[in-house]
Amino acid sequence: MTFNNWKESVQYVNYNNYNIAYWTGGQGPNVLLIHGFPTSSWDWHKMWESLTSQFTVFAVDMIGFGYSDKPKNYNYSLSDQARLHESFLSQMNIDQAHLLVHDYGVSVAQEMLAAFADRKGSGFQPLSCCFLNGGLFPHLHHARPIQKILNSPMGWFFNKFLSKRSLRRSFDRIYGDKKATEQELDEFYQLMLYKDGKGITYKLMKYITDRRENAERWKAALVDATIPLHFINGPLDPVSGRHLALYCKTLLPHWKVDILEGVGHYPHDEAPEEVLDAYFTFVNSL
Repeated sequence: MTFNNWKESVQYVNYNNYNIAYWTGGQGPNVLLIHGFPTSSWDWHKMWESLTSQFTVFAVDMIGFGYSDKPKNYNYSLSDQARLHESFLSQMNIDQAHLLVHDYGVSVAQEMLAAFADRKGSGFQPLSCCFLNGGLFPHLHHARPIQKILNSPMGWFFNKFLSKRSLRRSFDRIYGDKKATEQELDEFYQLMLYKDGKGITYKLMKYITDRRENAERWKAALVDATIPLHFINGPLDPVSGRHLALYCKTLLPHWKVDILEGVGHYPHDEAPEEVLDAYFTFVNSL
């Protein structure tokens, strides 16, 4: 899947009167991919062909990201992004799916699991959830300095200094042994710039506050989960690396945890084949 082919194959649904970009392909059990911050569903492109060979796959650019609308006057929140996905699944007539999620999407999935528990099993039913690196537990999330600054009252001011160079610095620090190439960085950055998305980056950073405010509810959604859970971890990630994987093994012994040595915060970009092997082993065991 090339970058141009990805853009050409985009489709749209409506959410709160905004256009939301999505992709779908393949056949078999349903898998919903939920991307991270500050990127988009393009993050999954290295795994797309393999995933669609075994599953019916759906990927959505959340509002404020990628090829979706990026309104300036919008109350961005993780809970709203969960409702967006639930609305999308309803429009697709999907009532069951496996979840494969990363970073920002980790928290979106936690809210979806919590909402499923609140509904006592009615409505959309997650069949399993596989988490890649992300802030599952706020006290273990080591936010980068730029993230803290953008989430501060002065975030709007520092937002104007974001650039491809600053993105490169950030990615180099959170990737493992294999860094993003210049072409990959260009593609990530193009998607941030689309519809002036860079200008609202500080608004999206509210997710750090959302995680703190929902910490206990979202932790309970994991501890009390009745579906199979899986964690694929890049241990060289300074934000949510090995320390998070070890904590999950202790707190949640029923989880399947795979640690991919030499890998950082973006396992599906850095080591897609390893992620696929781990994920297929997990799903095929269910």
